[in-house]
Amino acid sequence: MSNTPAIELKPEEVSLTAVRAQGPGGQNVNKVSSAIHLRFDIAASSLPPDVKDRLLARRDQRITREGVILIKAQRYRTQEHNRDDALQRLQALIDEVTPAPIQRRPTRPSKSARQRRLTLKTQRSQVKALRGKIQEG
Repeated sequence: MSNTPAIELKPEEVSLTAVRAQGPGGQNVNKVSSAIHLRFDIAASSLPPDVKDRLLARRDQRITREGVILIKAQRYRTQEHNRDDALQRLQALIDEVTPAPIQRRPTRPSKSARQRRLTLKTQRSQVKALRGKIQEG
């Protein structure tokens, strides 16, 4: 893990709406609004600018063109569990992009590594040459 501290989300930046869940569940699913729709506007949030940029650059179907994260949580039967689940999924998404990507420093193979490669290529070439037709002469 990285030593980057986790970003705390402000509750006023997250919009939670209770809706009816889809799928099987009998009469309960038709009567109770237990699913949660979470909306989080990336541009209007207090996230650091570099984290916002990395979030917006992600190719994720939960992020709209307008830069709003939409999460629908309906895994559990109670609204409280679904609310916690939606907030945890949002936090996990933000935690994924929080650490800055490590910049690759270009390197070159060492002289001995180049020599080893050429030696192996020569050996391989000799093995393959033995597989050819035998020339009588």
